[in-house]
Amino acid sequence: MTQRWWTSDLHLGHENILHHTHRPYGNIDDMNIDLIERWNDRVDPEDEVYVLGDVAMGAISEMLKLIGLFHGTKLLVPGNHDRCWEGLRTKKKSQVDQWRAEYSAAGFVLLGSEEEIQLGDRTVTVSHFPYYGDSRETERFVEFRPIDRGQWLIHGHVHEKWRQRERMINVGVDAWGGVPVAEAELIELIDAGPEELSRIAWKR
Repeated sequence: MTQRWWTSDLHLGHENILHHTHRPYGNIDDMNIDLIERWNDRVDPEDEVYVLGDVAMGAISEMLKLIGLFHGTKLLVPGNHDRCWEGLRTKKKSQVDQWRAEYSAAGFVLLGSEEEIQLGDRTVTVSHFPYYGDSRETERFVEFRPIDRGQWLIHGHVHEKWRQRERMINVGVDAWGGVPVAEAELIELIDAGPEELSRIAWKR
């Protein structure tokens, strides 16, 4: 039976992410390989995976070649580190359309920067960004944040800061021990109501 999964902030090829988070790797090659294995241990080829941004950094074209190794149909809600993110159109040297073609060729179905998705019997907002909060001390990309109209929000961007904060659920790998989150788990959290939940530690 086909399942839907959720994740974000893989940061493939991003060496500095090893210094900013608790990822248990000595180098990015080990990280990239293990992220693929963790993903494929959960996700079947016929499943769908919503990826809420920040797929890769560094040599993007090289990292995008890895996407075909990840199981499932991959639907991307771009984040600020994705070259196909619409927020980059304001930069003079941005080539968003060219990069959209590259991300599509790599195997992503590209979605908008903010979507409404049905989760169980609820409609939730989906974005790379939370309503508020950041992985850093200062709030960045405020103009691109979704507006809180009372819906639950599924997001990424904040890495280890929280797994759930009130009605915001962070599906980033750094909050969930390096693995995609089953949609059933998200529905359980939503049904349980607003809560404050910290990250789940990575296990080797």
